Amino acid sequence: MTDSDFLTSTRTFYDAIAEDYADLFRDELAGRPLERALLGVFAELVEGDGPVADLGCGPGRTTARLASLGLSVFGLDLSESMLAIARRENPGMRFEQGSMLELDLPDGALAGALSFYSSIHTPVDRLPDLFAEFHRVLAPGAPLLVAFQAGDEHRHHDRPFGHPVSLTFQRRRPEDMAGLLTAAGFALVSRTVREADPALDETSPQAFLIARRPTVL
Repeated sequence: MTDSDFLTSTRTFYDAIAEDYADLFRDELAGRPLERALLGVFAELVEGDGPVADLGCGPGRTTARLASLGLSVFGLDLSESMLAIARRENPGMRFEQGSMLELDLPDGALAGALSFYSSIHTPVDRLPDLFAEFHRVLAPGAPLLVAFQAGDEHRHHDRPFGHPVSLTFQRRRPEDMAGLLTAAGFALVSRTVREADPALDETSPQAFLIARRPTVL
């Protein structure tokens, strides 16, 4: 599968389901205290008042949460339909269309970056390129938070909400993701895995890795 193939399929999927997805997950952080706590930890790790990027921001709920924690944050997503919701619900905040694999940012431009379940559609053989791009745009010492579903079995969603689209959600092993981050030049700060919560209709554990781009001495 080429970059064009998986980027197009991901964009098409989320463009089709954007409004239904946003309604379903309108209060997605309300029942997730661990996620809220980790976002708080991430915010405290950001040094200075430089820009922070929510990469794969969807409807912008996590972006807004980070803004409420005092960060100068903007969102980026492939899907213009998701971005339309983010802009509608967060007037005055910055949301841009683009690919995480080719960020329109100078080297070392970001004080922090977040990939909250947004790497799950990137083919495994492109993850090294993805993390290398994250490393490139982060300033020395800047933190990165990566969240994803943990496991070995992928989950295929066909015709969600009745829309004629489908997409595979790829689960990853935390140790594999940690190894890829280290190989990309990151220093791992923390590794957190919580069990699936049936009350949230989860079918797999949830993993959260915080890493830093090392400070240049």
